Formats: sequence, structure tokens, C-alpha cells
Amino acid sequence: MTVAAERTKLKMIQPLRALYLQSTNFQIRYDACHDRGWTDSYILTSDGLQVGYGSVMGRDRADRDTVFEFFVIPSFRRQSSALFRALLAASGARYIECQSNDLGLTALLFEFAREISADVILFEDHAVSRHVVPGGIVRRRRKGDAIFAHAVEPVGDYVLEVDGEVVATGGFLLHYNPPFADLFMEVREDCRRRGFASFLLQELKRECHLAGRVPAARCDLRNAGSRGALTNAGMRVCGFMLAGVVRSDFP
Repeated sequence: MTVAAERTKLKMIQPLRALYLQSTNFQIRYDACHDRGWTDSYILTSDGLQVGYGSVMGRDRADRDTVFEFFVIPSFRRQSSALFRALLAASGARYIECQSNDLGLTALLFEFAREISADVILFEDHAVSRHVVPGGIVRRRRKGDAIFAHAVEPVGDYVLEVDGEVVATGGFLLHYNPPFADLFMEVREDCRRRGFASFLLQELKRECHLAGRVPAARCDLRNAGSRGALTNAGMRVCGFMLAGVVRSDFP
């Protein structure tokens, strides 16, 4: 058995990547990196047969140093470790980053990396909540709305208006793998801890579904407020972003 990893063009791995997306069936955080030209693509072969692919991105985009996608078709998964070793050698990658709900790459992360850590929580849709805010409505943002200064998130396409005053904005981003969309929101600082975030996220989920997309979300592991709001709006934890340094002594 001879395994190899060879640099190729993105279009050459797209059929295999379609299989990967179908098999995972969850939002891929770095999906847009491919089309934005921030990745290097590698075709994986076993005795000359194309059996999988690997993708490498750069933490600073220019320096392609992090394996973040890896897929092998089922019949050849016993060779995953050997193929991954070939990918590391061909790419010179120094880091591995993956979603813990990607079980295949997560297993390889623990086999080939050290100093593994997590900093982001991933959420999936789980239940329908029934929050109500007296005097509150969620609607499309209009020209002329008095929008408060945002510190973290962009101004969303939707606003939460309470008694005629905009107290939060949010929306959902569509540059992820279909049918998934990424929820985001920000509540005015003096209006936090009043249930506004959960109510807005609840209504954003509804709008997301009406647009034919499946809501997903993520937040910093240390952001207890966002974690609570997402959970109260019917989202649940489905994984973590894991990262590690490639070991120099891997088998």
C-alpha cells in the first residue's frame, strides 16, 4: 500500500468535499475559506486511487499552516492515520484545528497533536421556545432607526424594538454551507439581563427557517451571557472548536 498527499486545485476536491458535507450534516465554521482563496487543497491517494482530501488554511491567511478539513471515503478509512501523516508531510502544517463534532478529524487531532485546547462553543437548533417581551417586537431594520453603537457584532438586518425604542439588533449570516446559517445579535449594554437576547434569537430562528435555512451559532467559551441566551432560545451545544500543535514525535 502506497499513500500520498499531493497539492491540487480546489475544483479537484469538490466531489469529495460534497461527500464530506453530506456525511457531516452540520454547519462548517470555516466553509467560506475555500471560496475566498484562503486554503490549500490536497488530494489523498492510496495506490494511485483518489480516496480523500485534506485542506490547509493559514491562521494569518498567507501562511498555510493549519489542517482544518480531512476526509477519506469509508472503504479506505483504515488508512486514515497513514493518509493524515502524508498530508502533514506534504503541507508542512504545524497546527490542527477542527470541530469536535467532526469525529474523524477529532480522533486524528488527539493522535497527532499536543497542547489541545478549545475556545469556541458550537450550537445547533434543538427546540422551539415561547418567550414573550411585553411591548417588544422583532422587525426588519428600517432606514432612520436610531441604532446604538455596537461593540462586538455588526448591526443586524433585524431589530428588537421595545416600547418604540431599538434595544437590540441581530441577523443570520449565509456564507456557510447550505442549508445552515449563523445567528448573531447584540443587545444594548443598559438593556442586558432582561431576556431580550433570548427573545430576539427565538425570532431570528423563525426568520431563518422561513428563509429556508437551518439556524446554527457559536460563541466564545467564556461568554456566559451568550451561552445562556442561545440555550434559552432553544439551541444546544453540539461541539467545540479544538486546536492543537502538531507533535514532532507522532508515530
